[in-house]
Amino acid sequence: MTSWTLRSASPAKTRSDAVVVGVVDEGGTPRLAPGADDVAGAYGRRLAPLLASLGVTGKAGEVVKVPTAKTISSPVLVLVGLGREVTTAGVRRAAGAAARGVPNAASVALALPADSAALVRAATEGYALGGYTFTAYKKAGSRSDKAAEVVVLSPVARKKDVVAAFEEAQVLAGAVARTRDWVNTPPNDLRPPAFADSITEAVEGRGRGAAAVEVEVLDEQQLADLGCGGILSVGRGSSAPPRLVRLSYTPKKARTHLALVGKGITFDSGGLSIKPANGMAEMKSDMAGAAAVVAATLAIADLGLPVRVTTYAALAENMLGSDATRPGDVVTMLDGKTVEILNTDAEGRMVLGDALVHAVRQEPDVVVDVATLTGHMVVALGDKVGGVLGDEETVAAVLAAAEAAGEDHWPMPIPEAMDERIHSSNIADLAQHDWVRWGGGLFAAAFLREFTGGLPWAHMDIAGPAFNGGGPSGHWTSGGTGVAVTTLVELARSLGEG
Repeated sequence: MTSWTLRSASPAKTRSDAVVVGVVDEGGTPRLAPGADDVAGAYGRRLAPLLASLGVTGKAGEVVKVPTAKTISSPVLVLVGLGREVTTAGVRRAAGAAARGVPNAASVALALPADSAALVRAATEGYALGGYTFTAYKKAGSRSDKAAEVVVLSPVARKKDVVAAFEEAQVLAGAVARTRDWVNTPPNDLRPPAFADSITEAVEGRGRGAAAVEVEVLDEQQLADLGCGGILSVGRGSSAPPRLVRLSYTPKKARTHLALVGKGITFDSGGLSIKPANGMAEMKSDMAGAAAVVAATLAIADLGLPVRVTTYAALAENMLGSDATRPGDVVTMLDGKTVEILNTDAEGRMVLGDALVHAVRQEPDVVVDVATLTGHMVVALGDKVGGVLGDEETVAAVLAAAEAAGEDHWPMPIPEAMDERIHSSNIADLAQHDWVRWGGGLFAAAFLREFTGGLPWAHMDIAGPAFNGGGPSGHWTSGGTGVAVTTLVELARSLGEG
């Protein structure tokens, strides 16, 4: 367990196993960033030739370790690149890279730029997330490489807003790490009933003094009694029945009501419209939306934000059992709309449709759903950027929250032509899919909009950034990324301030 301290002290005189400083690429010439002035002073004229001899550039992602030979109190100086200028995003990424650069240090001091609340939060959050590891399935006795003590050095460490940002960063990092844990868990151990149990345990295990969050789990019989045909249709092929988890956070002085909805497909084989084998490798991550909305809800409650939150996590496993939904089937959704199934691998919109109806019936002021919904969005935006669709005002609010949180999301349209496409079925109210190659992500959003009751709504398609199949980069580690959590918390914060 890492202990965190915020302190105003000289990085050159701080005693720790390693001290981390930032380097800026100033027109091809590296220089130490603000926060490292005392270190630069300790090295004096030796610093420039030292950086040159080590090939230090200051480019983002660069990590260079230097034995200090007692020039400063710490035995190791860690130089991390910030790019051409100091930004909160750059500090967050650099701190994440630094966390992996000193795996054997028992104590670390961060002397990155930290003269504001935003920079302190970025450094803290970045280091905590960059050092994330998932070791639950490693053999017993595997040791953790995390530092036992991390000190964040800041010249404004005593300011109230800075202290608050430091503490909030730890809450946010914990929420993102919880999401990553769920996403990284093998699908045989996180089927819908087990995922629902894990969510319940997370809610009930928050300890005394935590703001109250109520949890309710609907099983397959309750879903059938309610008429949740969308969720049930997806789960029919699995021996592990679906679940719908509802969380409620209701502070006394709530200024608005936010509803969150998350797609929780614990494994997606594609159903009878089966995926190719190599398309299933990362499908344990198809529940990342549900994980994100649950973790964000708990973080919002832990931060005491004055916003009522009602959250629905729709959990199902899309498999090929003898009772699996067939292409050509017609399903009746919770609100009575009928849907013709044409591709069982477009299952996320079915579970979200029912969950959105539940959310709308609570009469919230804003609805946001989060889902690893379409490969089309990955084609459009790549694997590091999420798409946001919905009404103009709500999309703008989500994008502003994403910018504040340091996440990359991009607005996408729902053209009028999509309305015609989703109503193209000859036998049902809606077509679930149409096999047109173009604009599939936009089609899916138009389909979801049918279940939002005309309320302010945004859809976050995180199919690309929810899972990092490559190596670590910045504060992102391999596997589940926990994307959308901090954006949702920032959205709730902005709604509470409005």
